[in-house]
Amino acid sequence: MQFPMRKEQEQGVCHSTVFEKLFKQHSQDLHDFLYYKYGDRDNPADLVQEAFMKLWDNCHKVLPEKARGFLFTVVNNQMLNVLDRKKTALKYQHEPQQHFTNESPEYLIEETEYLEQLEGAIASLTPEQREAFLLFRIEGKKQKEIAELLGISQKAVEKRIAKAHKHLKTILVNF
Repeated sequence: MQFPMRKEQEQGVCHSTVFEKLFKQHSQDLHDFLYYKYGDRDNPADLVQEAFMKLWDNCHKVLPEKARGFLFTVVNNQMLNVLDRKKTALKYQHEPQQHFTNESPEYLIEETEYLEQLEGAIASLTPEQREAFLLFRIEGKKQKEIAELLGISQKAVEKRIAKAHKHLKTILVNF
């Protein structure tokens, strides 16, 4: 003799009362399982929530009596995935970074030479010209701001920057 099935049992895990009952029965066990096996470092509560979301997504495929095994398998696999990603990240963190460029070796040599010459040229400016030039070109300050900073007129700043440009052009004529 078969007993009539209740509506909740017919719908299985997809029925809200069945799902809620499963959550209340197994959520703490799942959390404890992850905590005891892997520790607290990867927030087991989040993985438990994700496992129940996966159960809800697959509620038509999972029978209520198989839900516990499904949940434990899901949380264990999730934790193993988290640990695997961390292990991979740690592996690449310790490897020396290789820097590749699409530039030709000749270009890189020229660039290095230019930077050395530019630094030398800037160093050869008078201290006043160098200060005004670097504030203008590197710091991006306006001539009026530089004049206020240095306590000189805006016209004096213009002259210093113009002389610095002229000096740099003569030294860096090949570039």
